[in-house]
Amino acid sequence: FKVAVLGAAGGIGQPLSLLMKMNPCISELSLYDVFNTPGVACDLSHVSTGAKVKGYLGPEQLPEALTGCDLVIIPAGVPRKPGMTRDDLFNINAGIVKGLCEAISVSCPSAWVAIISNPVNSTVPIACEVFQKAGTFNAAKVFGVTTLDVVRAEAFIADLTSSDPKDVTVPVIGGHAGITILPLLSKASPKPPLDAQGMKDLSVRIQNAGTEVVDAKAGTGSATLSMAYAASRFAESCLKAMSGEPGVMEYAYVQSSVVEGLPYFSSQVRLGEKGVVEYIPLPALEPSEAEGLEALKAELMSSIKKGVEFVASPPAPK
Repeated sequence: FKVAVLGAAGGIGQPLSLLMKMNPCISELSLYDVFNTPGVACDLSHVSTGAKVKGYLGPEQLPEALTGCDLVIIPAGVPRKPGMTRDDLFNINAGIVKGLCEAISVSCPSAWVAIISNPVNSTVPIACEVFQKAGTFNAAKVFGVTTLDVVRAEAFIADLTSSDPKDVTVPVIGGHAGITILPLLSKASPKPPLDAQGMKDLSVRIQNAGTEVVDAKAGTGSATLSMAYAASRFAESCLKAMSGEPGVMEYAYVQSSVVEGLPYFSSQVRLGEKGVVEYIPLPALEPSEAEGLEALKAELMSSIKKGVEFVASPPAPK
């Protein structure tokens, strides 16, 4: 498969590109950014794995970077700094995602698109609106990568239960920011040995884990390595499904009708060769989880609307 990483020279893009270079399903790896991609591509091309690496620099090379792609992963944009909300990022990253998706709709309209650029709650609706305008939209192939919320929940529960993380399963649904992230800890296996307050604290830690990293990095960036791992895991699932492997299950933020009144939602999906083939209904929720679901609806809906409106009436160029 041919895979493109858009934003390949950035904090997430570089480790993600390395992980993609190690993936045996990838025959061609296309690295795009507005700075430094020739260097990153040269460096990665010395890694002795099968994927052929090529770097592309700047908008004039974007069409060539995208042509023939099966999967496009988008970590492009600016990272969150201390004190910044994911919404502060919106003004910069919304325009970046819109421009990249316009190029995708022309150069590889049938590719799967996995969006990492925050705020994901808004950037995925932006992508979908761009593709709709272009007449290339396929809801089964546009994803917000929320895998990091699942990965963090798995890591934290593995620590608490002294388990191997690969034996931990925990559903995380909703969106990909703050209270819109809803871990269903009652469905976790193994169950964390916590009382009600402990479960609540763990939920809050999962919701705020991004901020935990932003603060720990003290102004030097946000989560890049864990995000690259999560995106690589999601990409691997996409490529397995594309190649016809049955029963590939993932959590992703997609356009769906799983939750009434929310046109986009992160929940479990089954992937097939053509993208999402099944949207898994939510499991029965505990009362505290049902409250969490009600509590996130307004914020998630407002982020979705913000994305849709951005494409309908973009801000005037400065």
